[in-house]
Amino acid sequence: MTPRTAVLRRPRNRKAQIVVTAAELFCSRGYHNVGVDDIADEVGITGPAIYRHFRNKQAILAHAVSELCDSFTLATSHGDAAGSPAEALDAVVRGLARQGVERRSLGRLYQWEGRHLSEPDRLRVTEQMQQGARRLRDLLIQVRPELSRSDAGYLTAAALSVLVSPSTHRAKLARGKAELVVHAIAIEVLELRGLPHVGGAGAPRERSAGPMMPRRERLLAEAVRLFHLHGYHGVSVEDIGAAAGINASSVYRHFASKTDLLTAVFYRAAERLSVATADALGAAGDAETALRALVTAYVRLILEQSDMAAVYVSENTNLPAADRHRLRDTQRRHVDTWVRLAGECRTVDSSALVRFRVHAALNVVTDIARGRRGHPDVARATHLVLEILFGGIR
Repeated sequence: MTPRTAVLRRPRNRKAQIVVTAAELFCSRGYHNVGVDDIADEVGITGPAIYRHFRNKQAILAHAVSELCDSFTLATSHGDAAGSPAEALDAVVRGLARQGVERRSLGRLYQWEGRHLSEPDRLRVTEQMQQGARRLRDLLIQVRPELSRSDAGYLTAAALSVLVSPSTHRAKLARGKAELVVHAIAIEVLELRGLPHVGGAGAPRERSAGPMMPRRERLLAEAVRLFHLHGYHGVSVEDIGAAAGINASSVYRHFASKTDLLTAVFYRAAERLSVATADALGAAGDAETALRALVTAYVRLILEQSDMAAVYVSENTNLPAADRHRLRDTQRRHVDTWVRLAGECRTVDSSALVRFRVHAALNVVTDIARGRRGHPDVARATHLVLEILFGGIR
């Protein structure tokens, strides 16, 4: 084979290779921090070669999200060929567990990077995902006819958060074992009894940036709100200043740049979590009491500060490298506390299995806060998280 012939023969799966590579980069670095040349370098081709398959970077994202949604739709349709409703439900959950583990590096693509789609594409994939979720909810109602549509929808959304949770962490577990544990947790959620009625302890409204607040605090509050609504790259310093009632030049007396504002938001979130954790654990005398107190405090904090929690999860790729690593270390230590306490309660499980449960619980809380309508019920969310952590050992 001559060099020229080698160049002319491109792999038949080049387009798929570009899509998977781009999706992984979008998830690990953030959509705006990845260029076409970055994708080309990872694939091992030139930048112009990308344009033989896609007109621009957004088209690659749209294709990747569409493929992910198609896989979700296919998985939620697996129950059509099953026997009883219970068997159909189990088949769907198994399929989604397999997909969540096999496509672990892509799980957050729709959840966080899908916001960069064009409006028509975003509406289309959102409706497709909602149809799959409704299909799963309707199966659950067939299995548990005592559930209201609202309660079934709540449990279905939580189970889906569990199924996608492997994408939020790097805990190592053999693929088959990971699928089994994720499947088991999701089924435990769908079988949950004693769900508190709506109207328990709701999460208070997030603190608004009132005119009497110090300027720095007003800027932080408005930055969180705008970053959550529009994304870090969709907001300017001028936008934040205007929302806080402060002109742009005065903003720079408090923060040197938009990056400094984002970094301050992250450190503020980490500080609040550290204080809430210390307060929760201070009076506990054993692991189970400590874990229950930690769950209660954490759920309330995240639901009270849902915008900040969403920004913390979705915008970490835009932090300076040193701050990102430092904050990840802080987050890792927090997760380790959960794993240690849960491990003392679940002595028959390995540390890796416990870690999968902990991350499933944390992801459920984040998604409840992110998808809230009005003010989510703290008692319900707490009950749900405790079931994930203690399920199967009572």
